[in-house]
Amino acid sequence: MSPPQEPDLLSDRDRAVLALEGRTWPGPGAKERAIRERLGLTPTRYYQLLNALLDDPRALAHDPVTVNRLRRLRDARRERR
Repeated sequence: MSPPQEPDLLSDRDRAVLALEGRTWPGPGAKERAIRERLGLTPTRYYQLLNALLDDPRALAHDPVTVNRLRRLRDARRERR
């Protein structure tokens, strides 16, 4: 059994999602392949987790550049609707 995590730390999976999102990708499909191969997630589930992370203060503390960039993109998409 693994030791309990401190409440203010992100899980390994959450950190991996943020790390993957912070990368640039060479072409179409490369990111989706990496999501499946590295994280064992479907792209749909990945984006659900990512969206939840954008509202998590622990994610902001861990990677403020990526989280703030993605929040701006999300807000811009919402304004266009």
